[in-house]
Amino acid sequence: MEALRVVVDGTPLPVELTDECPETRAAIERALPIEGEATRWGEELYVGTGVDVPAENARAEVERGSLAYWPRGNVVCLFWGPTPASTGDEPRATSPVNVFGRADVSEFRPDAGGATLRIETVE
Repeated sequence: MEALRVVVDGTPLPVELTDECPETRAAIERALPIEGEATRWGEELYVGTGVDVPAENARAEVERGSLAYWPRGNVVCLFWGPTPASTGDEPRATSPVNVFGRADVSEFRPDAGGATLRIETVE
């Protein structure tokens, strides 16, 4: 697979893919590009995918920059900070997600509210 990036309102974020959830990763790669108006939940954005895969090494506690698939909602999530489910400063999904990548969110400062989110291959 080629390299991926997430683009949020025109801001590109490089993605490092992981091997944590290989079946999820493959399903996402087949569905690319994924794009839509994302919903914000704390410091998480999520967008519908049309992908349908089961939980795979799923977990609720994730790292900043995690790019994950939420099986209960068939959405892709980008986490950069605490969510309403967090108990501290770290991101936490509302229920377990399949992490398939990590985006560089060190300089990510999104506006309040939703955003356009696109996951694409880098040419």
